[in-house]
Amino acid sequence: MAELKVFDDLDELARAGAEEITRSAEEAIAARGRFTIALSGGDTPKPVFRLLAKEPRIDWDRVHVFWGDDRHVPPNHPESNFGMAMDTLLSKVSIPLDNVHRMRTEKADAERAAEEYAWTLRSAFDLEEGEWPRFDLVLMGIGEDGHTASLFPGSEAVRERSRLAVAPWVSSLGTFRISLTAPVFNHAALALFLVSGEKKAEALKAVLEGDFQPDRFPAQIIRPQDGKLLWLVDRAAARGLREVS
Repeated sequence: MAELKVFDDLDELARAGAEEITRSAEEAIAARGRFTIALSGGDTPKPVFRLLAKEPRIDWDRVHVFWGDDRHVPPNHPESNFGMAMDTLLSKVSIPLDNVHRMRTEKADAERAAEEYAWTLRSAFDLEEGEWPRFDLVLMGIGEDGHTASLFPGSEAVRERSRLAVAPWVSSLGTFRISLTAPVFNHAALALFLVSGEKKAEALKAVLEGDFQPDRFPAQIIRPQDGKLLWLVDRAAARGLREVS
């Protein structure tokens, strides 16, 4: 069952997002000695990351950072999700480099990069064949077309059920992406969506209140099997939703 929380603006949403991540980190570290999180890209997480960079309650020595998806560009490219996280958060905290598990997006062969990231997950989570990683938190967003991570409308990646990571060709963007798959996200303890701005309102309404059409609105496929689904949205993005109108 999804939970929805609406905030007046992006600043309030960012503070709530940072608090959710901090709370999850504290609980996971207390219970299991480490916190695993898959980060997302885009503009909405940036203020969240900046707040986390100043958060004294997080024991960064025990945090392991992964990515839900990234662009097929070098890590120093302006569009790199890894690069954005480094600039706004990871370069400003005392996290061990060995705890930062990035996708090797500089590789010419995107499919090879996806395969290698699957091996990274298997090693980090000590997985046997057929097992799925259990992230403490996966941070997610949606695009104006209803995509999440790099699971785009009409892509075979939306229907992937056996692999941990894939490298879909996104024809609308003319590029490859590298992305974790829906089963990985759906095995997380918490899937946390951050959505802001009027441009996301139509997609948000379709994802939350429309018919179940994950091929058209891939964000609908994120439904944790034994975890929590939480949507944090600002009022501009939520303006079309019935329950907050």
